[in-house]
Amino acid sequence: MMPNVVRGTRMAGLMTYLVGPGRANEHQDPHLVAGDAAIMAWHDDAELGHNSALAIARHLDRPYAAYGVEVKGGHVWHCSLSLRADEGLLTDERWAEIAGDFMKAMEFDDNGGTKAPCRWVAVRHGVSTNGNDHIHIAVNLVREDGTKASAHNDFRRAQAAARALEAKYGLERLESVNAERATRGYDPAEREAQARARARAKYERANRGQKAPSWEHLAGADRQAQIASEIRTDQPRYMLALKVRGCATASENEAEFVRRMRRAGVLVRPRYSDGRTDIITGYSVAERPEAGERPIWYGGGHLGRDLTLPRLRENWPDTPTGASESAAEWNAAKRGRRVVAPGREIQEPDPELWDKRNAELQALIERLRTVDVDDRDTWATVARQTAGALAAWSNATEETPGDLAAAAEALSRSAQTYRGTVRPHKAGTVAISGAAMLLASAARGGQGTVAQAVMVRQLLRLTQAVYEASLAAGQSRQARLLADDTRARLVRLRAALPTPQQDATTTTAPRTNTATLEPEAQAILERLNAGQADDGPAVSPLPNTIDPAKPRQVTRPGADRGPER
Repeated sequence: MMPNVVRGTRMAGLMTYLVGPGRANEHQDPHLVAGDAAIMAWHDDAELGHNSALAIARHLDRPYAAYGVEVKGGHVWHCSLSLRADEGLLTDERWAEIAGDFMKAMEFDDNGGTKAPCRWVAVRHGVSTNGNDHIHIAVNLVREDGTKASAHNDFRRAQAAARALEAKYGLERLESVNAERATRGYDPAEREAQARARARAKYERANRGQKAPSWEHLAGADRQAQIASEIRTDQPRYMLALKVRGCATASENEAEFVRRMRRAGVLVRPRYSDGRTDIITGYSVAERPEAGERPIWYGGGHLGRDLTLPRLRENWPDTPTGASESAAEWNAAKRGRRVVAPGREIQEPDPELWDKRNAELQALIERLRTVDVDDRDTWATVARQTAGALAAWSNATEETPGDLAAAAEALSRSAQTYRGTVRPHKAGTVAISGAAMLLASAARGGQGTVAQAVMVRQLLRLTQAVYEASLAAGQSRQARLLADDTRARLVRLRAALPTPQQDATTTTAPRTNTATLEPEAQAILERLNAGQADDGPAVSPLPNTIDPAKPRQVTRPGADRGPER
């Protein structure tokens, strides 16, 4: 279950959106599945319209309006609880139980009769455009008595509550929590805004000097079609992550990483320590824009958790001259100057290196069979470097992202850990970086497609090893992604090359994942199961009578000290 928390100030705007058609007309039969006693007595599960949405908003907002209490960040607390599409649909009754328990877990209820409850509703309006069954919970953080409900750490608390509800109701557990990883997603609003800017620039450029309607006067359907086309055909963050990942894995030091990014056509901008130009603390990159457009910059951390500069530096040795050499390349990139000291990125590798790297990869694969499946750090390092090798190969050989790019993206999800992992030198996986260097130059030299076929065979076996470790650790969803996406694409690619005879691969028997809930989620689950999730004392379905706040009288010092007139 995935919670998504948002704060605001407009309860009426939220409710009218929830009962409206949605951004893609996906909202169907909007109705309440749960809420405070008064609101459920009035509306129950009837289909909601615009007028009923406003009435519900007025009811929810009444404590806030009557007491005039200001809540930092907004008194409207909104959270969607969503299931994966393949989990199917829940009944209204089950969603009502989940919503009630979620409110108790977030301590927005009466807390066993010790506090005044918050007014709230849970709205269901069909599945999302991706097929996810979900509900929306809207809460007024001003309680019935005018006190404020605590929203401190509400994002973390909502995640812990979701983990507890997964365990209580037998829902699919979120694998990334147990695996301590999370990928950087693409925000829909961000993607739409970027697509809108590109679509407008292209339209105005194509119709310059012609008698065509301006972008503002273009029919809404035509304008939306062009925006949708841009969303489908261009994903700048995805493309940049692919290039940066490939360049990082193929580089033996930070200076080479900067040069490879520039060679790949990426705009590079360093982030300096305060008042310094010789200490780089981070970076951002952008695709080279077309005429009339502005570059869109992304920090390394927004491309992937493993692509921040501190995490990337874990891949390279720390040498006495490394910092000064890399600083010189960063500064040259920022000012658009020539590279300071060209290196391996412009050289054609020795063809004999292909055989050497293949032998090293073979030895690595044999050694990985002895690595414990619970050694998450080592397996994350293997996944990160293998994804980087595939990305480097894609950057060198695919004019548009294809099977290699998609395989690299899927495999990189196993590397998106919350914290740093084992350094390649310590994990013994430096051979993968050497392979990435060769693959990054695959279009310029080597031993042709036969050598590439041998290399893809080794990368396929590395992917198989990561798949088996994920399966044995109970990460079935990630294992399925590796099997159905990454492995399938590499097999298809291998079939198109003059492949040598393939060795039989060994499999590892899957092991049941016995991971427990996080302490906070476990405490919530125990509290819900211990009876604190009971209905408690009977509550009248009629709303509490709340008198409006009396206007204040302002007095000033004077002879009579009477009220100001």
